[in-house]
Amino acid sequence: MYCPVIVGSDKTTVSVATGHVEYHPFYISPGGVHNTVRRAHRNAVAPTAFLAIPKGDRKYDNDPAFRKFKRQLYHDSIATILKTLRPGMITPVVRRCPDGHFRRVIYDLGAYIADYPEQVYLAGIVQNWCPKCTALPTDLDGFADRRSQQFHQELVQELDSWTLWDEYGVDDDITPFTYHFPRADIHEMLSADLLHQLIKGTFKDHLVQWVGDYLYLEHGEAQANEILDQIDRRIAAAPAFPGLRRFPHGRRFKQWTGDDSKALMKVYLPAIAGFVPSEMVQCIAAFLDACYIARRADITEGSLQELDAAIKKFHIHREVFRTSGVRPTGFNLPRQHSLAHLISQIQEFGAPGGLCSSITESRHITAVKRPWRRSNRYEALGQMLLTNQRLDKLIRARADFVARGMLPPTHAPPPKPILPSNDDDDVGIVDEYVTGNVTLARAQERSYPRHLKDLAQHIHQPQLVELTQRFLYDQLQANNDTSSADIPLQQCPYPASKISVFHSAVATFYAPSDESGIRGMRTERIRSTPSWRKQGPRHDCALVVEDQAKAGMKGMSIVRVKLFFSFTHDAKTYPCAFVEWFKRIGAAPDSETDTFLRGAHLQPVFGRDLLPFDFHFSYSLDAFGAYYVSNNCNCAVAREGSYDFGMFGKRPKRNNYAKCRQTVCGLADVVSGFYLVISASSWSHIH
Repeated sequence: MYCPVIVGSDKTTVSVATGHVEYHPFYISPGGVHNTVRRAHRNAVAPTAFLAIPKGDRKYDNDPAFRKFKRQLYHDSIATILKTLRPGMITPVVRRCPDGHFRRVIYDLGAYIADYPEQVYLAGIVQNWCPKCTALPTDLDGFADRRSQQFHQELVQELDSWTLWDEYGVDDDITPFTYHFPRADIHEMLSADLLHQLIKGTFKDHLVQWVGDYLYLEHGEAQANEILDQIDRRIAAAPAFPGLRRFPHGRRFKQWTGDDSKALMKVYLPAIAGFVPSEMVQCIAAFLDACYIARRADITEGSLQELDAAIKKFHIHREVFRTSGVRPTGFNLPRQHSLAHLISQIQEFGAPGGLCSSITESRHITAVKRPWRRSNRYEALGQMLLTNQRLDKLIRARADFVARGMLPPTHAPPPKPILPSNDDDDVGIVDEYVTGNVTLARAQERSYPRHLKDLAQHIHQPQLVELTQRFLYDQLQANNDTSSADIPLQQCPYPASKISVFHSAVATFYAPSDESGIRGMRTERIRSTPSWRKQGPRHDCALVVEDQAKAGMKGMSIVRVKLFFSFTHDAKTYPCAFVEWFKRIGAAPDSETDTFLRGAHLQPVFGRDLLPFDFHFSYSLDAFGAYYVSNNCNCAVAREGSYDFGMFGKRPKRNNYAKCRQTVCGLADVVSGFYLVISASSWSHIH
């Protein structure tokens, strides 16, 4: 049995007040677990050691001998930690596996998780050089050979130190720790780092910064500051949506986290549209496309082709930053250069999300920062190690108690996917279609009138009565060809029961994604409330299934939920949604903002108009006539001038007045984009 060992290291600070107290934890993880387990804080990544951080007087800061000592100590420490595995890398050892069987195990060094500064340390190369290839730092887009340990050894034997440093970026004073292990090559072990290379590196530090630089070059400091303020207001005006991080002050905060950068990706593109050239918007959109594909938990050959196309598109469109004067010297940036190796690293290691430095960053919290806070701050390292040991023993004890039936399991088994309703019993999971159901909240709101006419008057929607009557007629006559649109309103039944109003509903749906897993379920709460956190109303948008025979958004439309309610007729309860429709106006994403996200989230099309200083995000879905749909869609939609119903359950026959649809609020991870939305006035425009 092949057992790869995944290792990682990353310096961290624990003191917020001073920021200079540093620890250098070293982690080990088995390579035989799924990426979702490694990312789920379930102790698949174990803190193994704290590497030394030698510190000297200021007179030694630039001392070459002291710098060499620190770097070599780093490698020798890692080699010493891993040396107990070395015999098992040469001769198989018999081990008992969790399933109770004994197997002959051969160990190997698999991947190393590290950010770019750590990769420079590990690979023994010069700063600004690539640890994976020999591309010159002045021409990182040029052709280059792959680095290897054998190649470095031959160079060291033939060339002097100055030539190695200047022409190959090799520091021959350092002997990497992989020299002590069979089949180990540090240049092959270094994995792609989505967090620091793509999310925080290329997106936040490069593209977002370049947009600001362009505005200063093009408009001058005063006008550029006004535009940046408008961009911040647009970001702050993003409508509320489940799981969406808010930026009430735009981008104006100092301490950025990886989650902040991920959240900014979802709202940044519509915010800059109209302020920067179209090609600049397409450049950022292409990069977001590549970034989201790389972040998937399950990557196929088709995904790699899409990723390659997105990277090529990004490289083409980023030339606008060179021609506009933002980057006159080019794009010789190691973090952007890592895109050139991304596809090959995915083929070698699998989905990069399971080997990203975000795993070690989050592990810092439980392995370093929390134990440090529990210490008395005096010689804290020993106390931190003891805390970690005791926590590990408690976790092992709990696992043993669960196995013996003495305690209930912490994590319930994942629910099975909801399958499409079909007369055939033998129905498998259809990956390309999104299926699910929606249930109203458990608690009903008591402040609303209980009769239909009074409720319609209370919410200022008089058409609610007629639509409810026609809706009920179609429910009762679902097997008939007669539609409620073809008969007078007087012939439609009137729901005489009391009305129950709810402020939210829970959508459960099957959606293979990085969060739900390849066979997982996901739940999202759709809200419709007149007051959200005392800051104005909130009416979420949702996806409505129109044709289940079509995959993704091709069979869906967008609605905005104005009211959740239910009533009873002939001892049967009908849960409903009073919704505002958006009309589809195209069959393809917007040409500029083609990217992809999850969830039915609308972003306003701001145009060149300026937002007032005190504009509140709760009015964003009411104040604009055009929107982008940031979703897994394949079409554009437009707001309708009338309202209709969406029913949670089986659909009756479709007509112009009551189209009862199964509502879902999420999709699989597939390529889609920001889609343009415009205003409309009648139902006849719905496709």
